[in-house]
Amino acid sequence: MRAPLPHRIAVLGGGESGIGAALLAAHRGVPVFLSEGKSLGPGFRAELEAAGIPFEEGQHSLDRLLAAEAVVKSPGIPPSHPAVVALKEAGVPIWSDIEWFYRNCPREAKIAAITGSNGKTTTKELIFSVLSQKYQCFATAGNLNNHIGVPLSILSIKPNDEIAVIEMGANKQGDIKELVDIAQPTHGLITNIGKAHLEGFGGIEGVKKGKGELFDFLAQNSSTVFLPEIKNVVHEMYAERVFHHTILANQDMPIQLVASTPTIIYQTTSEEKITTQLPGFYNFENIQMAIAIGKHFNLTDAACNQGIANYLPSNHRSQFIKSGSNQVLMDAYNANPTSMHVAISHFAGTPNDPKVLILGDMYELGEESMKEHADLGELISTFKFEKILLVGEQMQHALVHLPQAFYFPDKFGLHNWLQDNPINNSFILIKGSRGIQLETVLPFLAI
Repeated sequence: MRAPLPHRIAVLGGGESGIGAALLAAHRGVPVFLSEGKSLGPGFRAELEAAGIPFEEGQHSLDRLLAAEAVVKSPGIPPSHPAVVALKEAGVPIWSDIEWFYRNCPREAKIAAITGSNGKTTTKELIFSVLSQKYQCFATAGNLNNHIGVPLSILSIKPNDEIAVIEMGANKQGDIKELVDIAQPTHGLITNIGKAHLEGFGGIEGVKKGKGELFDFLAQNSSTVFLPEIKNVVHEMYAERVFHHTILANQDMPIQLVASTPTIIYQTTSEEKITTQLPGFYNFENIQMAIAIGKHFNLTDAACNQGIANYLPSNHRSQFIKSGSNQVLMDAYNANPTSMHVAISHFAGTPNDPKVLILGDMYELGEESMKEHADLGELISTFKFEKILLVGEQMQHALVHLPQAFYFPDKFGLHNWLQDNPINNSFILIKGSRGIQLETVLPFLAI
């Protein structure tokens, strides 16, 4: 259930969106006051007067703004504005115009919010594939998961959509709070907590606090939370809050991992084996979460299995691609220390040979970058690979443990090397942060 509308609001800013927000409030019977620091346009002034909405122009009366239960802020007013700072210090909720419009939308779709350090997009797509077996569903396109993408996603939900699966990303504390205040999720989950965006979050404890803002909202609004089966940091975060509705993965429909290479095969309690198109044991937990949500929304076991089996990875995430005589595991959409370690460990355990690593820099690690890249090199040194190709400024720190590796300051140097030294009949893992775009290597593996 969405949070109830306030009894009175104030609108900060008298541009087109501010006028629209004020008129909507009046239409809904919510007392509203509009404050414009400059002069209102004549047409806007007439609209407010006709609707009987009190307003001021040429100033911001802080006492009147502070008297509101919530303030709708126009996008042109920066967070550093004195009125905004004073409202924040007083604890008055500040909403964007998009959030205000959404709170008034007649849509009845359940909102399932997903965040976490790794696996957000894959889990979102698995959930969508499962729920679509029974419901009219919407899901975030690609990874439109930030302060721009989430509002766009919310506004794209159609009136006949029954469930919307909304991915939420963050690179600092406060980001998730902003997104949940807009989306108003009725259900939610955190995939995991790992070493991602350490620079913005200020370390792993900052990651926990930032991602935990989803849990804060779910707990405060009696929303449903989904937990992974295996106890981990997410369970610790859960224990710090009081929830009204909790679903534990792998309870309503238990499944067991049978194989993770080349792709995951799992077995049901009826001993039926389901072959998926997802590689890696690390994706098994994502499958469990998708099934848990499907069962919560009353899907049959068969429908859940069908949704999982139908899902085909794309967008360079856990995607098998044939390139010339090579088999490529393309996982170049994103990378952080946690996902790198898991992906490489899984890749090393596959039976395919010879194995080649092509790895790019991990971004947004701040002061931890040198150490994390060196640690990655140490991990790689414990496995046997035919070739190791490292790309990017930060990857040079991995070389201390990998004297046999080939190093390239940028991907263009790698492209040239591959033209002169073709790789054939190999199993190749390609992984790096989005900014380095290692998928561009693919044509050079088909030579």
